[in-house]
Amino acid sequence: MDFLSNHTWQILIIINYAIALSAVVTILLKKLNPTKALSYIIGLLALPFLGLIVYYLFGQEYRKTKIFSRKNVLNQSIVKKIQDQLELDTKTINEVDELLDQKSKLIPLLYNNEKSKLTINNEVKLIKNGDDKFKLLFEDLKKAQNHIHIEYFIINDDKIGTELLNLLCQKASEGLEIRIVIDDVGSSISSKMKGKLKDCGIEMYPFMPVLFSKFTGQMNYRDHRKIIIIDGKIGYVGGINISDDYVNANNDRYWRDTHIRIVGEAVKPLQILFFTTWDFVSGSELEILKTYFPEHDCEEQVPLQIAASGPDTDWSNIMEAIFVAITNAEDHIYITTPYFIPNSEIVTALQVISRSNIKVKIIVPRDSDSWIAEYATNSYLEMLLEAGVEVYRYTKGFIHAKTIVVDGVFSTVGTTNLDYRSFNINFEVNALIYNKKISKELTAFFKDDLKDCKQIELKSWQARSKRTKLVEALARLMAPLL
Repeated sequence: MDFLSNHTWQILIIINYAIALSAVVTILLKKLNPTKALSYIIGLLALPFLGLIVYYLFGQEYRKTKIFSRKNVLNQSIVKKIQDQLELDTKTINEVDELLDQKSKLIPLLYNNEKSKLTINNEVKLIKNGDDKFKLLFEDLKKAQNHIHIEYFIINDDKIGTELLNLLCQKASEGLEIRIVIDDVGSSISSKMKGKLKDCGIEMYPFMPVLFSKFTGQMNYRDHRKIIIIDGKIGYVGGINISDDYVNANNDRYWRDTHIRIVGEAVKPLQILFFTTWDFVSGSELEILKTYFPEHDCEEQVPLQIAASGPDTDWSNIMEAIFVAITNAEDHIYITTPYFIPNSEIVTALQVISRSNIKVKIIVPRDSDSWIAEYATNSYLEMLLEAGVEVYRYTKGFIHAKTIVVDGVFSTVGTTNLDYRSFNINFEVNALIYNKKISKELTAFFKDDLKDCKQIELKSWQARSKRTKLVEALARLMAPLL
């Protein structure tokens, strides 16, 4: 005992390096990016204890180990049947190929990655800002007749959240099945409201619950998706969470965001995606019935794919789709994102395509809701400006929309930011839309937002102080934490 007490520090150091060396071997076997691997190895060997903590929180690759399995859902006969029914005939695929030209490369990419199938029989409505979204959503919820499924990063029981949750209680009293998945870090619902929901017969589970959610920040893998499915007929997806922050009528700061409402076949893959999450959070094998997948007869025919990504997928599906869309642009790319902290692949793609005389315009917030994210975003802008990319900072308030338009043919709306967390850590979902009408509407949104932006000029941006550039560089190193 005297030996242990006299040599406690030395023993701890030995244990630390034994674990660290084991982690180094694991890193080498994973064949990570050399720069990333070297950074972790240096941290593990040069920073006792702290290096282990950082590696434990950010260095482990969950995409291969899988946080949860989707087999319980995907193996059910009704799901297999639905997926088979979504297969398109060769004639339809050829027609879509002719419309999309090079953009059609995205379709097999997502199919080969995650069996994400192109659906044609869809109607899509773009929604600008939370005020319009909640008005439309409440109308749909009041008309619901069978079930309501909700999976959200943020649900707060503030004014708009309480209104929504009370409406769900009313629908539950009418006999509807209501299931809710909330992210345990992002959401804030009081115990009283949780008790009310339970008494109403609403099933609600937290996604990967943590003990002290307010102190964990974003260090954990989070469910960043925003999905609502009504009767299997109507689906909502996009950037708008359920919080007063997103409702300009209830908010002092103007909040600019984009969401979409889908009616049609694309609701089916959204439904399947929800069930995979529900299977994980509830721990029960829910029998999936055909009533969750009604048939659709839409007047419009909007080709659309639902792309999901997260640590449970083998590939970075949404990031890869964005990469292919950028590299196949022929005329222009319009990007709106609240957090621009991309990986090297996206940066290189934007630089190359811009230097190939393709017009690239990006809107980011001037004033972010996170000063670290703002500085990290700013650290990437100079290299884009040097390549001819036009960068605009939104000045009217905070822009939270996550949209891309390419050549007026392809567009995407969803939950994915152009940042490290969305590409590698969080669970995300995007709608990939192959339609000129929707692209034209999103382009109009983009050009309208440009009226409230200030374009960054390269020379003035390069004149930033050394202190500012240093803070930006330090913030950039913290990208995995943002």
